[in-house]
Order: sequence, then structure tokens, then C-alpha cells
Amino acid sequence: MFVWLMVLLPLSVAAAPYAALVMDARNGKVLHAQNADTRLHPASLTKMMTLYIAFEAVQNGELTMDTLITVSRKAAAEEPSKLGLRPGQQIKLRYLVRAAAVKSANDAATAIAEGIEGSEAAFARRMNRTAKAMGMTRTTFKNAHGLTESGHLSTARDMTILGQHVIYDYPQYYNLFSRKTADAGVRRVNHTNSRLLSSYRGADGIKTGYTRAAGFNLVASAERGSERVIATVFGGRSTATRNARVAELLDLGFKKSPTWVKMRTPDRPPYLGKGAGAGGIVVANTSDPAPGTRAKSIRVASAAVTRSLRPKARPGSTVDPAKVAPLVASVGKDIERELQEIVLASDTAPDPAPDDPDVVILADVTDVAAPTESKKPVQRPTAVAAAAATLTFKDTPTPARKAEVVTRLSTSGGRHWGINVGRFPNEYLAQKMLLKTGLTETATLDDALRKVVRGKTGFDAMFMGMTRDGAELACRRLQARQMTCFMVGPS
Repeated sequence: MFVWLMVLLPLSVAAAPYAALVMDARNGKVLHAQNADTRLHPASLTKMMTLYIAFEAVQNGELTMDTLITVSRKAAAEEPSKLGLRPGQQIKLRYLVRAAAVKSANDAATAIAEGIEGSEAAFARRMNRTAKAMGMTRTTFKNAHGLTESGHLSTARDMTILGQHVIYDYPQYYNLFSRKTADAGVRRVNHTNSRLLSSYRGADGIKTGYTRAAGFNLVASAERGSERVIATVFGGRSTATRNARVAELLDLGFKKSPTWVKMRTPDRPPYLGKGAGAGGIVVANTSDPAPGTRAKSIRVASAAVTRSLRPKARPGSTVDPAKVAPLVASVGKDIERELQEIVLASDTAPDPAPDDPDVVILADVTDVAAPTESKKPVQRPTAVAAAAATLTFKDTPTPARKAEVVTRLSTSGGRHWGINVGRFPNEYLAQKMLLKTGLTETATLDDALRKVVRGKTGFDAMFMGMTRDGAELACRRLQARQMTCFMVGPS
């Protein structure tokens, strides 16, 4: 009977060992691990790295989200799940990214790889360089989509590390992984795991994966208040049982993780793309590491500028010094002659009429150039002095003028105030709090300007451009909801 049960078991169960890891995403602390370092088939969890490199390529100017990618025969021929791309079709990178993140389309993943590196093989090498730079020491990528291939292996620990980098290195793109539906250009696509996103409180990603060899895999993340937990499962028996297990692990993570911890987000790996030059991280091309050992990565110095190259002169632009000297001498003589004419003109020019309103009398040029003596003022004429002596002045006080209040019209309507709703370790969390607060308190914050201010200890989430009364009212209403808020004055 036991033999018959073994025969009747699905092949996916027999070929898919179980592994799991739970991490506090804020500081990387492992809260639970089981077979976390066993090298297994990652399936479509691979696409997290494909998308990570796509974000990196856009960030570093290799291409843009609107760059048109030409679909190759290889990409169009990939096995499902797929978007249904045709050979020779051109499609924007943004649609390929959405299809890979939401639907887990294999043809889209291959098209991304070929669009960035020219071939999937070159892209896989870049994936491996990036993985090693992240500390994913037991991962080897052979393709961009995750379909089963010999040697294409990873671990629950490495995929959790990758998920943490996806969240914190490119937070502006992380919302892709929580979209239940998306426009992929040729059609709308649905999320591969909308059930967990809908049923588990705080769940906002990240990636599912399934092949017969891998079983049902999932890297999931959820955020509740200030806490964020990542749970990874390899080798689930079905979508339902995998989701149930991940929910249990996320509950375990929230139970074990403290409410407040010091943020220690991972360091973004060095850029290893087309514009990175010859330096970076060089990984030895060896076979899989032996059990109990760790792969080594060797960091070499980046190519540095050792000398400044002076640009060469244009052909025919060489100047003969012998020809330049007479020109300089003639210019000097012209300047000297002009100065002499100016001095001579100032000595012989007649004095201007004193009642001419368009004339401004300046000091003599010779006096300015070389003052030799201090001139005494001319004595007042006798007739003028006598007339002044006969004048009498009444000691009558000047009547007091009525006080006037002069005000300056403000161009900002008096909106010099604002509120601060918290300080956060990164810009993503600050922007998220601004969005959440704005939706919560639309009555008083609808016209306010959202602003993230970077300081020495974090990123301040602020609403600016408010009146004092408006800021005070907004803070009272937010504090009544047990939300952090304090006013920011004009200074």
C-alpha cells in the first residue's frame, strides 16, 4: 500500500522539498528558518531579479520605461505563463515590466533581458553579478524567467534577501507587485496571487513561482503600522496550502518582531550595468560550491582616472607666436593713444552750464588719477551771507501727523504654515505616510502641498502651504485619530 501511495503522489510533491524563511525586513533579522540554505528551483521568483535589473537600468539611463523593445522569436516562443507576444512586435518596456510583475509572463521576462543586454545569456551573467553583490551566495541564474534549467538554483534565504532589496532599493516601483490588475499594452493582466493580497491584512507583494520541479513558491511581504515582514516558502503542494502556510509565517513574523526597531535597510549593490566600466565585482566561474562552504566574491578597484588628458588642437589651428607679438604690441599702442586723448579732452573741455539738468559734473580726471592737495571750499559770497542773517525762523512745532498703518499684501495668502506627520528612515515610507494621511484627512489637507524634507536623521513627511488656523485644525483632527502631528511655523 505504501508503494502505491508513492506512485500516486503528484510529481511536483516528490520533486519539491520544503524550505522557508521569515525576516524582519526593517533590519534583516531572521525570525524563522527551515532548510533556508538548501539550493532549490526558484521558478518565477527569478523574475524579481529580472525586474530589479530593469529598474536599475532605467535608473542609470540605459533605457527608459518608454523604450520600445523588439520581441525576438526566442522570447515569443517561451512557455506559459505568457503575454502572447509576437516575433518582431515592438512594445514599451513599461508594459513588459507590468506583465512580468503582475502576470509573471515568461515571454515578457525574456524580452526585458534581451532589450537590456542584447541576449538572455548576457543578462543571466549580469543577474549573477548582481546576486553576488547582494550577498546571495548560493544562487545561480541561467535565464530571466525561472523555467526549470539545469543549474538554475537558489535558496529561501537568498530569495528573501532579494525581496528586501526590491522593497528598499527601488521603492518607487514596488507598487507594481501589489496591483491586482494592470495594463500590459496588448491586454489587461491579472495578478497571479490576488487571493493572498485580498485576504491577508497588510499584504502588498511580492512574487509567486511554480514549476513541476519547484512546486508552489512564494516570496510575500506585508506591512502593519511600522512593522514589515517578509516570508518565503519553497515547495508548496498547491496554491491554497502555500498561501495558508505563508499567512502562518507572516503571523509568526509579526508576533516575533518588535513594534519599533532601528532601521538597517540593505546597502544597494554597486551598479554593474553597461555604464559601470571595467571595475566592480568579479566572480570566479566555478562549479557549484561544495556543501558547507560559501562562494567567494572578489572586489577589485573600479577603473579610476589616473591622468587628465588635454584635448588636441584642431587641424590648422596652431598659432605662430612670432605673428602674435606684433598684434599685441599694436593693440597696446592703440590703448595708450586713446587714454592720452581722453586726458587731453578733459583738460581743454569748457565747464558745463550749471543749470543743465542732463549734465552730471564729475571730478577732474587728473585729480582722481593723482591727487596732490586737498582743495579748500570757496567762501560764500557776501551778499548771500547778509541775506541769510536777516532771516528769522518761528519756533513753531510741526503738527503731528495722523498715524497710518501700512501693511504688505501677502502673495501667498498667509499660507506660511504646515504640519509634520512623522520622520522616516527612507523617502518611500515618508511618501507613503503623506498619501495615507492625505486620504484620511481630506477636509483640511486637500489643498496642502505634500513635501518630503531630508534631514540628518531621516525624511520628514510634511504638508505645507497652510494657514495657521488650518494647520492647527488639521493637527487636532489627526491627533484625535492617534496620529503623529505637530505644526511647522514660517521660520
